[in-house]
Amino acid sequence: MKSIPVTAIADIGKSNKKILLFDEQHQLVFENVVHLPEVTDEDGFPCEDLVALKHFVIEGLASVVTDHRFEVNVINFSTYGASFVHLDAQGNPLTPLYNYLKPFPEQLQDEFYDRYGGREELARITASPVLGSLNSGLQLYRIKKEMPDLFSAIHCSLHLPQYIAFLISGLQQTEITSVGCHTHLWDFDHHRYHDWVVDEGLANLFPPIVNAHQTTSIEFAGKQVICGTGLHDSSAALIPHLLQEQEPFLLLSTGTWCIALNPFNHAPLTQDQLQKDCLCYLQYTGVPVKASRFFGGYFHEQGITALADRLSIPKNKVYEREEYRQLMQQLIDDQVKCIAHIEAESPLSTIIVDGGFSTNSLFMKLLSEAFPAKKIKASAIHQGTALGAAMVLS
Repeated sequence: MKSIPVTAIADIGKSNKKILLFDEQHQLVFENVVHLPEVTDEDGFPCEDLVALKHFVIEGLASVVTDHRFEVNVINFSTYGASFVHLDAQGNPLTPLYNYLKPFPEQLQDEFYDRYGGREELARITASPVLGSLNSGLQLYRIKKEMPDLFSAIHCSLHLPQYIAFLISGLQQTEITSVGCHTHLWDFDHHRYHDWVVDEGLANLFPPIVNAHQTTSIEFAGKQVICGTGLHDSSAALIPHLLQEQEPFLLLSTGTWCIALNPFNHAPLTQDQLQKDCLCYLQYTGVPVKASRFFGGYFHEQGITALADRLSIPKNKVYEREEYRQLMQQLIDDQVKCIAHIEAESPLSTIIVDGGFSTNSLFMKLLSEAFPAKKIKASAIHQGTALGAAMVLS
């Protein structure tokens, strides 16, 4: 039987880690999904198990490359953002993969903003609200201030997508979608690293920025393959829709975070939008994407648990109760506000819902009622994040 030519994607989410194969028509033909238990960092805060993650990526990709059913010609990567892996001169991680939800010291944060122009101005110029460790550049700033000996040992710092790529290619690179993802690193006014990054000596730790289209021919698992640089997941998820949709749209990516992405709103972020938790991502082309978000999936899960406890019923029975509709109505009300923050300057006729809530009939019904003049549709694209990482190299 003839092998199927495929592109392999390592798609690393906070919850699930996947190896996915797409054929030449961008159809999913193979899926391997695992959940890796977390470990803790030196402060006891939960974080990714880097050793287990490394093994999964290398062994999972080697398995499909050597599988005679498939002919893996291209490998690329997509991962969640706001995360760094800091390497020594031999390419070994020096620290845990710190969790972006880890609280950031208030005194250190105040000192940082006082030194570099204040919260409002730094938020504006880097197109991100003040988010603590989610502003991942501050994670490196914290290491420098709290652990100077460790900081001096860092040879380079890789965004997570490029670390996963490094495991396969051996190349140390930086790609723009990770740099522009609420890191506080990127000066959106001047399209370069912010001055504070240079002043603090951080820019020297970042490898050169390469284009997401850039590939390298490598030998992996005994075969010559083309290897990509990796992309930030939210930016990757936009790519299939941008290539397929004929009219301007808003993409609502739903999961733990519900992120509304408007690639057709190019107006600069206002202070009001920043105060409402809006930000800008960068497309792989370097073009800003205005976004707003709220903790919708988390709110939903917590609500389900609370209702099950209050009503003394199993969680799967909550969906059948009238109280569940009230929970969902509150969620939709918050979602509508979230969308409105980034739509005003460029009204759109279509909202595409991707992710978990796209299969929730009540969510889709209430969203349609909230936007009666808009077309609300569930995304027909499955595994959109990984597919975007595949299509960018097509």
